[in-house]
Amino acid sequence: MENYILGIDQSTQGTKALLFDDKGNLISRTDLPHRQIIDERGWVEHDPEEILKNTIHVVKDLVKKNGISKEQIRGIGISNQRETAMVWDRESGRPIYNAVVWQCARGEQICRRLEEKGYAEKIRQKTGLRLSPYFSAAKIAWILQNVEGAGEKNEAGKLCIGTMDSWLVYKLTKEHAFKTDYSNASRTQLFNITDLCWDNELCQWFGVNRQCLPKVCGSDELFGMTDLDGYLDHPIPIHGMLGDSHGALFGQGCTEPGMIKATYGTGSSIMMNIGEKPVLSDEGIVTSLAYKIGGKVNYVLEGNINYTGAVISWLKNDLKLIDSAGETEELAKAANLEDETYLVPAFSGLGAPYWDSDARAVISGMSRTTGKNEMVKAALESIAYQISDIVEIMKRTAGLEIAEIRVDGGPTRNHFLMQFQSDILNIPVRVPDAEELSGIGAAYAAGIAMGIYDQKSLFENVNRTEYKARMNETERERKINGWRQAVEKALTK
Repeated sequence: MENYILGIDQSTQGTKALLFDDKGNLISRTDLPHRQIIDERGWVEHDPEEILKNTIHVVKDLVKKNGISKEQIRGIGISNQRETAMVWDRESGRPIYNAVVWQCARGEQICRRLEEKGYAEKIRQKTGLRLSPYFSAAKIAWILQNVEGAGEKNEAGKLCIGTMDSWLVYKLTKEHAFKTDYSNASRTQLFNITDLCWDNELCQWFGVNRQCLPKVCGSDELFGMTDLDGYLDHPIPIHGMLGDSHGALFGQGCTEPGMIKATYGTGSSIMMNIGEKPVLSDEGIVTSLAYKIGGKVNYVLEGNINYTGAVISWLKNDLKLIDSAGETEELAKAANLEDETYLVPAFSGLGAPYWDSDARAVISGMSRTTGKNEMVKAALESIAYQISDIVEIMKRTAGLEIAEIRVDGGPTRNHFLMQFQSDILNIPVRVPDAEELSGIGAAYAAGIAMGIYDQKSLFENVNRTEYKARMNETERERKINGWRQAVEKALTK
């Protein structure tokens, strides 16, 4: 009988189950969306119980869809939305509040108070992260301060405080294993990335009882055994756990220093493996743990961009210039090559490396002949320029040469964008045939740890489409200088 590994990708919009054969090929997937609970303030929540039910449901659908025996499933790897935070009662196992999603900025006042006390730089030195409500700690602090009885239970050590991976492992394992991995822990802003432990001072500043936090494990360790709420006849191991961007880094095979990946989604995460020692940047990018796999910890530099794929949505939904994302490639190719229009998509400020929340979008360089094609071209090019900004800073910070960039996500199907990305970076851009890189990374980590997969052959057998730079240096410099001048017009700081 053929053996299979399950990948579960618990993401912001929904939960996917992925089926991999014993050679690491992705055979099939099923998915279910969950509710986005958004109030008039723009605060975003998820129902953790709904996500748990969906997780079991998508696995059942996957097995049924493919007609395989449940006995053939050997293990599970889980990837998850990272900074989304939640708290549940240790005795009842029930959430005391909904999960507060990474997009939610309700912890802004908590961060502001810590900044006023002079803690921001100390937090960055310990965690590699800018003090921000984006990360889990401020969200957790908000729950503990605003949910009735939460503060008292926190002090008494009667709560479980964690991220979505911890919740799923806790509920899926009958022994109620309360664990997380290094990648997820490093994004909470409570974990010291140099000492590799929950930090007493950080916990104190955010008002979190360290006893309520999960055990931190290697990303390929055994997290516990599960029968998926009685669905399986025999328990199988959960043997891999990675935050989604870290899962994509490993799934792309970026296992050596200087290897870099970019995920093109609504926004983008650019991650560079920098090896076994952390390096902090003063230029607007953060440092995190990549993962701990095979007993070895790797670090990453990361930059996050607010608007990449969302720029294409803006063209479609707001400007009504296109009916579908697929149209943008041909329109951009048909644009006037001499047109010098730049779009800086600072619709809700600019993220890395500028971190200017008050910046506003700018269109500059238009001429009388600038039309629809040129606007679409400028929008696509803005995605590549933003990623290039971060890659250049990573090169300087790490002091490492970058031989290529590995990319994933829906916009990578756009040949115009991928070629322009290669031209602006002046390095090859490589797109794997497989999608679902986050879930692939977690499933591969599990399968390798269980001895089902061989890591070297897994990554050597990936088929990739390669784009090589064709632009001359003079034109590249001229275009990048034009972009920088356009960004200056958008910035307020």
